[in-house]
Amino acid sequence: MLVVLFPAMLAAQTNCDEGSAPLNRAQPQGIAPQEVMQRFAAKEAAFKQARENYTYTRDVTVQTLNGSAVDGEFREVADIRYDNKGNRAERVTFAPPSSLSRASLSKQDYDEIRNAMPFVLTTEALPQYRVLYAGTQHIDEIDVYVFDVAPEKMEGGKRYFQGRIWVDDRDFQIVKTCGKSVPDARGANHESLSPTFVTYREQIDGQYMFPIYMRADDTLHFSSGDIRIRVIVKYTSYKRLSPKSARPRQQ
Repeated sequence: MLVVLFPAMLAAQTNCDEGSAPLNRAQPQGIAPQEVMQRFAAKEAAFKQARENYTYTRDVTVQTLNGSAVDGEFREVADIRYDNKGNRAERVTFAPPSSLSRASLSKQDYDEIRNAMPFVLTTEALPQYRVLYAGTQHIDEIDVYVFDVAPEKMEGGKRYFQGRIWVDDRDFQIVKTCGKSVPDARGANHESLSPTFVTYREQIDGQYMFPIYMRADDTLHFSSGDIRIRVIVKYTSYKRLSPKSARPRQQ
């Protein structure tokens, strides 16, 4: 049986509220939740376009654990670049042989790391989701609006985000997300579950909030038995492309 790790979830070592003050469920002052949603979705659309004009390094670690001891690991470090035609090009710089034995990383899992994670909620994607205002909170020395997000409906073969997002109340950018990919799937020959990932962002070049760190730590309840996994993804060395090599803006 193929054990699909990405995305994957269930128990609760991943703590979405780590470092956060208690949630204040009062309505925001001076602005409607709907306006906050529209403003952060527009910022997400601009960020998504901007990120395609940055190179960076992605460092992925996937581990299985027996208790607290690591008994298998997949590791890959890759530089994300663009060729002179603006096409994405990945150059793997470090990839020791995988020692995972109780689980495997499928192509779908790896594609999700590369293309779908971390979650970006743009104006275009907003109608696909039910976004509910949850309150305000103080995290990492900033005040944020908090929203719960779930798909309006799920079409066959597509993956969606379900979880919570935190939006800076000053510039309306998402600074943190915590959730999982849905739907889970259990088939005769494979299982695809989803862990809860917490993602932190940081401002790059004084403008957009870029993902810098993603982490999941969950016990997955497969039919063949429980497996605890830890996943860490780091994004470093962001560098904007020169104007001559920047990718053309999509219309």
